[in-house]
Amino acid sequence: MSLFSFPVRVYIEDTDAGGIVYYVNYLKYMERARSEWLRQRNLTQQGLFDMGIQLVVHRLECRYIRPARLDDELEISVEVVEHSACRLSFHQRVTARGEPLCDANVDIACVESTQLKPVRWPSTLAAILRE
Repeated sequence: MSLFSFPVRVYIEDTDAGGIVYYVNYLKYMERARSEWLRQRNLTQQGLFDMGIQLVVHRLECRYIRPARLDDELEISVEVVEHSACRLSFHQRVTARGEPLCDANVDIACVESTQLKPVRWPSTLAAILRE
């Protein structure tokens, strides 16, 4: 699959007292980028909820390389590296001025909303993954 990129600017609310991005905010940036990756494919989190489906993080491995700072312009990349009937594995990277700041491997599971049991991708997303 092709690489998708989403821009983010660092605001004061994203930083600690020293003006450095608080570590958990990288995960929020990555979540936003995955949501926008879906949106670019004419799917939304709300649309999936309406179908009785949720996408949940099953596993996450993250490596912090260097800090982002107040007012930095970041690029958050999303790349599907593997998929199965109900799981997606993404590689994501946060960069500033082309320099890597954070790398993550994120596994997402597709689950039914009420029982939270794994289910197959909806046909629209399955078709996208087959491309």
